[in-house]
Amino acid sequence: MEKNWMEIMQQNNQLAEVLKTNQYTEKFGLVLTQQDAQLLVQERVMALKEQRRVEFGQGVMPKIIYEFCDSAYIDQSHYTEILIRLQNIFYLYKNEMMDEISDDELLHFMKEQFETICYGDLDYLEGTCLMNFASAIRAGYEGYKELEGYGQYSQFDDVKRWDYDLYMETLKELFW
Repeated sequence: MEKNWMEIMQQNNQLAEVLKTNQYTEKFGLVLTQQDAQLLVQERVMALKEQRRVEFGQGVMPKIIYEFCDSAYIDQSHYTEILIRLQNIFYLYKNEMMDEISDDELLHFMKEQFETICYGDLDYLEGTCLMNFASAIRAGYEGYKELEGYGQYSQFDDVKRWDYDLYMETLKELFW
């Protein structure tokens, strides 16, 4: 089936918006080629269909790029693949959170967890951090609104993190 002129025009606008991000991200050593940007736009269409979502305007990809481009866990060799995965995760969890959370709040939450709790692990971000947060949102939690998605995960984290006291306790158990 042929694409109509409206779809082509929208995809060209999205492509231009994605490529425009290079002006900002190149200072972090991250640049998208024309081919990379086309792939991101195509993947957006597929992700929206898969999640049964409709989106108008430029889409969320430029926001994802600006939010994550300074990450310590993203380099040029995996940049496009990580962006595709982040986009898929974003749309999945917009649905899981029943659109109760704004795009910016979700992106802030995702980035904070990606950098701190997940240490760049997208599987942990998707399968643990966002799953726990989505459960809280569906249950009626609204505390994220005050802080725009920042500083929220510790309330839902069910994994005890290693800290000095826990480390010393473990050493005592092992050696005393």
